[in-house]
Amino acid sequence: MIEIPKSIIEDVVTRAIEEDMPYGDKTTDYLSSIKNCPAKGFIKAKERLVLAGIDVARCVFEKIDPLVSFNPLKKDGDEVEKKEVIAIVSGMAPSLFKGERIALNLLTHLSGIATYTRKIARLLEGSGIKLVDTRKTLPGLRALQKYAVRMGGGYNHRFSLSDGILIKTNHIRLVGSVKKAVEEVRGKMTPFIKIEVEVKNMEELKSAIESKADIIMLDNMTDEEIEKALKMIGGRAEVEISGKMTEERIKKLRKMKGINYISMGSITHSAPSVDINFEILRDEG
Repeated sequence: MIEIPKSIIEDVVTRAIEEDMPYGDKTTDYLSSIKNCPAKGFIKAKERLVLAGIDVARCVFEKIDPLVSFNPLKKDGDEVEKKEVIAIVSGMAPSLFKGERIALNLLTHLSGIATYTRKIARLLEGSGIKLVDTRKTLPGLRALQKYAVRMGGGYNHRFSLSDGILIKTNHIRLVGSVKKAVEEVRGKMTPFIKIEVEVKNMEELKSAIESKADIIMLDNMTDEEIEKALKMIGGRAEVEISGKMTEERIKKLRKMKGINYISMGSITHSAPSVDINFEILRDEG
């Protein structure tokens, strides 16, 4: 199982708690009758989903109260059916109330990404094409969102600008040409890094091929243009398709020969949150 670094989880959770309870939880703190009330909380799926972020949810409750017991019944990557219990949380009622919303916000968001990614990834099964994410993530949550993509069966593109070379349209516009941009980069990089070039038309594509780019991204091209481009490339570079992806379009693209990757920003920036609730009951022991 691929794990999220503990330090990243703790950083996100600490900031979330500070944001949600800068001066405590007035409602819970003022209800003196539940101050010493033992309780048990049940995190339940209200729809079918792919789970991601269970350790993040655990961290929320443990940060609020180290004495809380968090018992997960499912693991990240699992497909969870409607009404199934995902985890049981035991401890004093105030601790459960204080952690409820933060844990659910993160769990529903990350599981939403994993669920949507799994849906799209299944459309590509057997094709040899990998579904990859982009850097279109929320600041501070990138590691968690990209982790959720992996739990859904997708792959990660660059994690940051430091992770690879991708010469995009704006680079080409300012440098002057694809050829010049590739030459400048190749003259400074180590031989173990791949060069990817984003192209939007056949002229740029021809230059990318002649420049011997390792990966060519066909950005916002029509299906007809993609077919023509794949013939021009003829296996001389890996190919990434990006822009205006829909489920119906992916079903068509998976039949084309020569595509290595399909990238989608929507699997992180537009995945709908799934429905998960937290039912708290008095623990009668």
